[in-house]
Amino acid sequence: MNVLIIGGTGFIGFHVVKEFLKQGYQVRVLALPDLPIENLFPPEVDIILDDLHRILEDDICDFLQDQEAVVFAAGVDDRTLPKSPAYPFFYHGNVVSCQRLFKLARQCGIKRGVILGSYFAHFDRIWPQMALSKHHPYIRSRQEQITASLQAAAPDLELMILELPYIFGAMPGRIPLWKPLIRYITSPLPVLFYPRGGTNMIAVKHVAEAIVGAIEQGEGGQIYQIGDENLTWSEFLGRVSKLAGQKKKVVTLPNWMIRTGMGFVNLFYNLQGRESGLDPVPFVDLQTTETFFDPTPSRAALGYGTGGLDQAFKETIAASLEKLS
Repeated sequence: MNVLIIGGTGFIGFHVVKEFLKQGYQVRVLALPDLPIENLFPPEVDIILDDLHRILEDDICDFLQDQEAVVFAAGVDDRTLPKSPAYPFFYHGNVVSCQRLFKLARQCGIKRGVILGSYFAHFDRIWPQMALSKHHPYIRSRQEQITASLQAAAPDLELMILELPYIFGAMPGRIPLWKPLIRYITSPLPVLFYPRGGTNMIAVKHVAEAIVGAIEQGEGGQIYQIGDENLTWSEFLGRVSKLAGQKKKVVTLPNWMIRTGMGFVNLFYNLQGRESGLDPVPFVDLQTTETFFDPTPSRAALGYGTGGLDQAFKETIAASLEKLS
């Protein structure tokens, strides 16, 4: 099968390309310039460096020629800090781009597709009392991305949404997003201070396996929560500090202290004329909750692996420290 990966030079995209190649696929990549390093992929990978948002529809159709599946791994990250108001930025990057892409993909006869989404949308659906879409432009864009994209793909293109939690690992030429936290964990501080709560975590290798599994055997229209281990923040920091060779005690901070600090962060953003996709003050309620879920159903449906999280932590640590030195 021929597969087009949008955002194939990013962290997840890189590992997805590797997994598709391992399974014998012909891979085409469309990504923003420039490559993080030369010879990122073997010569058989067809790489197109361009901006999806600026490409004419006829040119997109050219990229889609002879392809049988599309993976969208180029969503706007929640860490991005656009000018206020933030929602138009996230709407354009996560909703309009996917809606346009999968409408054209359906018209070009492509039958299978995957969007990499966020597990925050899952908790928005199951915890309506938190009103996450109301408070957070990023989460709202992810919910609207699902609705708009599934409508654009119907009825001929079987599109699946994979909602991803916290992901660990490394790739050549890019600094891990976890670098600031790794710097904190490996600092001279004898004790680590962090909020209560926790989350689901997974090695990037298994995310890539889940994406290939979705293309091969996923059910169109389904939303899958992809993950592996549920860890509290204290368990996570303790585990990572031990792997970094300096096991540290973790002290849990009270929510009021975290909320006060985030109030100052929000003030700083306002003074800059910027707005976060995750409103810092109400996000404390989500960050200090145990955003756990059972990944067993999606693993059974898509056939991705489990385990290897300590190795992924080690790779994240090594890549972060290498860039910091």
